Amino acid sequence: MISEAMIELSRWQFAVTSMYHFIFVPLTLGLSWMIFIMELIYVRTGNVLYKDMTRFWGKLFGINFAIGVATGITMEFEFGTNWSNYSHYVGDIFGAPLAIEGLLAFFLESTFIGLFFTGWNRFSKKGHLVITFLTALGSNLSAMWILIANGWMQYPEFAVFSPEKMRMEMVDFFGLITSPVAQVKFAHTVCSGYVTAACFVIGISAFFMLKKRHLKLAKRSMTVAIAFCFCGMAGSGLTGDLSALQVTEHQPAKLAAMEAEFETQEPPAAWNVFALPSQDNMENLISIRVPALLGLIATHSLDTPVPGLRDIVAENEVRVANGAQALSALTKMRNGTATEDDKAVFAQHQDDLGYGLLLSTYARDINAPTEAEIKTAAHNSVPPVFISFVSFRAMMTMVGLIGLLTLGAAFFLWYKRDLVEREKFLKILICIIPLPFIACEFGWILAEVGRQPWAIQDILPTALATSSLSAVDVGLSLLCFLGIYSLFLLIELTLMYKAVQKGPAMSNERALGGVYA
Repeated sequence: MISEAMIELSRWQFAVTSMYHFIFVPLTLGLSWMIFIMELIYVRTGNVLYKDMTRFWGKLFGINFAIGVATGITMEFEFGTNWSNYSHYVGDIFGAPLAIEGLLAFFLESTFIGLFFTGWNRFSKKGHLVITFLTALGSNLSAMWILIANGWMQYPEFAVFSPEKMRMEMVDFFGLITSPVAQVKFAHTVCSGYVTAACFVIGISAFFMLKKRHLKLAKRSMTVAIAFCFCGMAGSGLTGDLSALQVTEHQPAKLAAMEAEFETQEPPAAWNVFALPSQDNMENLISIRVPALLGLIATHSLDTPVPGLRDIVAENEVRVANGAQALSALTKMRNGTATEDDKAVFAQHQDDLGYGLLLSTYARDINAPTEAEIKTAAHNSVPPVFISFVSFRAMMTMVGLIGLLTLGAAFFLWYKRDLVEREKFLKILICIIPLPFIACEFGWILAEVGRQPWAIQDILPTALATSSLSAVDVGLSLLCFLGIYSLFLLIELTLMYKAVQKGPAMSNERALGGVYA
């Protein structure tokens, strides 16, 4: 019997490694395209300042890429070490996009990033520009395949369960890669990465302005970054809205949890600006609402109801009971004692098998579950409300601050033309650097916690996806990962700080108007 401590430690270990890794991913996604834009301007205009910009920001990109790779490789091995039941149960589907990511996108990205750094004097301007483009393309394709895999965890269509093999099998690979959930998730993630990279460049450019160093490079970099940030913000807002619609359609429990929506309201539903949810009692102890806003956000209509958690749990009680029958019939089929009636029962309730698996973690006898056990399983079939609710609002708060500050920077830079003299505002722009990283982390928490208690939505409970390890083994490895990944983060910050303090190497300072120190 797998202990609850081991399950929780396994979840914490994967959460820690994925969240550490996700610190580096958004910057890689966005900074690669910004570097390409800078080099494109250099190739088109011949202005060597943009070459220096490309090389300087490329150095920071390379530092981030190296640490990101070091933290990311471990995660794929964890599927075999800590989540072997998961790998067996859904490996046919989940493993395919991960394999393509490694063989195609990651190798493309890794190969051309080497040529980016070593090929300045070996390729023509246009040839090197192509290399930079392929580096950026590889970075984003890598994210696409990973998010296709993750999108399937949220919306597990295009596969069927095989009773003979006791695993899921893919039936539509094209459907898997074109899944609307996966594609919207990819678009929203990369747009968030573009905003992250833009704020990174804005903040460091503000640092140079504050120190009165490399002013031309800083101003041009900030101009590119602000324009890029606006595009990223627009894309993030649009894809965020589409993502909300996908969650409403395919994961109503996640929507209800992130909005602390316990009761199904008369449409259009009000939106909780602030709430103090009590999941045990299925109610909000405190709630401040804006009328009709949730209905407009979640359904784009004024007459479509948004299901509350009470109704969802009641529906899941039926699914749990049906799932128990499916699991009991499947056990008999596996033992060779099933009758035709048993096979018919399994066929009838096969879609609810995952809820039977969830019940098996609470029921003493899956063939005769009590009403209390069914209610407990149903009550725990929805996500943690408090974490989901807070994560979503924390993410939106960070995004709002970023938008206001970048708009302010654009106003001063493009209209007032005296941003260099606004020392207080420059200090604020430096402080926005961590905001998009925090927003991305909260977004990732919302995406993953909002799917719980499922490793695969409605199909495989997280508690049954783990390996047969001891809590001591997982706990020790978790401590090791915490130490090593914290060291990696410290190395990244140290290298970035030293590179920024040193500043860019100007290739033709006299032609550009003198030394910028």
